[in-house]
Amino acid sequence: MRFYSTRNDSETVSAAQAIVQGLSKEGGLFVPEAFPQVDLEEVCALPDYPAMAAHILQKFLTEYSEAFLTSAAQNAYGPSFHGKAGQLSKVSDGLFALELWHGPTCAFKDYALQLMPHLLVEGKKILGRQELTYILVATSGDTGKAALAGYQDIPGIKITVFYPADGTSQVQRMQMTTQAGENVAVFAVNGNFDDAQTDVKKAFADKELEAELAQRNVRLSSANSINWGRLVPQIVYYFAAYQQLVQSNAIALGEPVDFCVPTGNFGDILAGYYAKRMGLPVHKLVCASNRNNVLTEFLRTGVYDARRQFYRTTSPSMDILVSSNLERLLYHMSGSAQKVAGWMDQLAREGYYQVDEDCLAKIQEVFAAGCADDVAAAGQLREVFEKDGYLCDTHTAVAFHAAKEYAGQAADAVPMVVLSTANPYKFPKDVLAALGQTAPEDEFEAMDALAGYTGTRPPEELRGLQGALERFDKTIRPEEITAVARMA
Repeated sequence: MRFYSTRNDSETVSAAQAIVQGLSKEGGLFVPEAFPQVDLEEVCALPDYPAMAAHILQKFLTEYSEAFLTSAAQNAYGPSFHGKAGQLSKVSDGLFALELWHGPTCAFKDYALQLMPHLLVEGKKILGRQELTYILVATSGDTGKAALAGYQDIPGIKITVFYPADGTSQVQRMQMTTQAGENVAVFAVNGNFDDAQTDVKKAFADKELEAELAQRNVRLSSANSINWGRLVPQIVYYFAAYQQLVQSNAIALGEPVDFCVPTGNFGDILAGYYAKRMGLPVHKLVCASNRNNVLTEFLRTGVYDARRQFYRTTSPSMDILVSSNLERLLYHMSGSAQKVAGWMDQLAREGYYQVDEDCLAKIQEVFAAGCADDVAAAGQLREVFEKDGYLCDTHTAVAFHAAKEYAGQAADAVPMVVLSTANPYKFPKDVLAALGQTAPEDEFEAMDALAGYTGTRPPEELRGLQGALERFDKTIRPEEITAVARMA
């Protein structure tokens, strides 16, 4: 399998090259040259999640051996997922939650970032590369910790994470700042996620920096979902959800299913689109946004306009105005790297772009969109808990709201799977407040109060952070990210 750049499809790279390199030379994202088809009956008969992961990844990562992918998947999705990898829970009739937060950092990013380090190290072996790989990560909250945990103390790799100062929950911040490992570093950035992401991309595009690092045998790479190695593992859990629906007799094999995904950077929902292109019977992909609803507006109008006020919300991992992975969808729908390059250039220069009517029509055949501000999300969180006895986090509440809104408009009633992307105890103050309770200012006190009110238990991975030593406390300006990269 070869991969094109979204901004230049005249050349291709291998899967290993796409994963090791991260971004194309002209700043584009790598996409597969084709979508391999799956035998749905065969996939639904696979014995467990690691087997399913190895089976699906092999179709894209063709130069990786089957034995390697099998071993890597077993290691990635083993004990640290507590036997609950890809767990689907019924919320109410026709409504299900795909719980993606049973991994070591309690968020869906674990599915990619427990596996991606294996793919990167093996990719370097395949390519015969011996240099130090220096990974730069901009995070809106969850990616940072998952990447740090995945790459901790792996030989030949160094990783630095940049997160928005005052833009994460206390728990999210402490997950990153307490990270162990000799090859890790963490910086707060004055600004929001988009500010950090923009300057990380500038570091990747800096030819002078690239040459300087090359003299020291260092190459930059990424662990954000702009990297194909981050995106491809996420395709798997859509198939896992479908398998469980079939096995529980909620649907018959071949019947369609809707998925509703809370997303800011568009990677998680794009993985669902890839699953559909591979043959999964996806009826509609519903994109759920918070008050930063640039994606909702785009999917409805074809106008992507980042020239708007940025809001800090109770779903901080979605506080994003520039959704990097949307570029991949634009390439698939338009079929033109030239168009994509033009749109991305206009976005960088003017802050907006508009796709043509044909491209928008193709997108709207597959995608729907909805959004919820903090008040609406809180009301939905409380309703789902009180009516259905299901406790979710603030991001998942946004998705439940969008799913409900879509169901009220949809002509065809098919089962809806909401992707539940984080454990509610990552945001205990906001979850407790949404339930109508007075929330203590300290998030660990809020954890205890939430446990007492709901009769649930916080995971030890989060509760154990209280009192932990915070190793990283430096705050920088976004324009200092390139200088940090020079210190590799």
